[in-house]
Amino acid sequence: MNMHVWAMFLLLVCAGFVPAWADEPTITVLVAYHSMGGHTEKMAQGVLEGARSVPGTQVLLKRVGQVTAEELFSSDALIIGSPVYWSNMAGEVKTFFDNWQFKFGVFPEWKMRNKVGAAFATGGQISSGKELTMLTILAAMLGNQMIVVSGGGAFGASATTEGDSPGIDEKEWASAKELGQRVAEVTWMVKSPSKR
Repeated sequence: MNMHVWAMFLLLVCAGFVPAWADEPTITVLVAYHSMGGHTEKMAQGVLEGARSVPGTQVLLKRVGQVTAEELFSSDALIIGSPVYWSNMAGEVKTFFDNWQFKFGVFPEWKMRNKVGAAFATGGQISSGKELTMLTILAAMLGNQMIVVSGGGAFGASATTEGDSPGIDEKEWASAKELGQRVAEVTWMVKSPSKR
């Protein structure tokens, strides 16, 4: 946009004119994760890409330790990713959930109630506890009266990062995208059921 067009646009906005596209409804999906080796971060990028594929969806991608209370509570949906540590979520992810009450003051208002939630996990071996990790994340969300959905797999998206194909393969990347897309679609249904 050249300077003259931009100046005209600003004058119109100041005069009270709001273009149709500026009034379009949006949803915000927060993708929060912990990653040390980069695998969970790569899955988070796939989740982000899937959520962004749904029109009107804004996506915020952050490490769990960097999420602020404002970012958490202003989001319409939350997708959390964790590596498997001893068949459970990483301590940093558990601390993030603990912060909802002790640092962010989620109770007694149930500030996450009716927001859409989902999980994804990465683990070294095939039977390393990825499903348990996702279930512990989903259990924390259910305890906060969130609407939990899956996609990419029965409990969410997951990836096996060691063995024959170390890292995130195409199928695992696709499952991460599928999870992000499904969360955005369900969030639209929850937020404005008459418009979807």
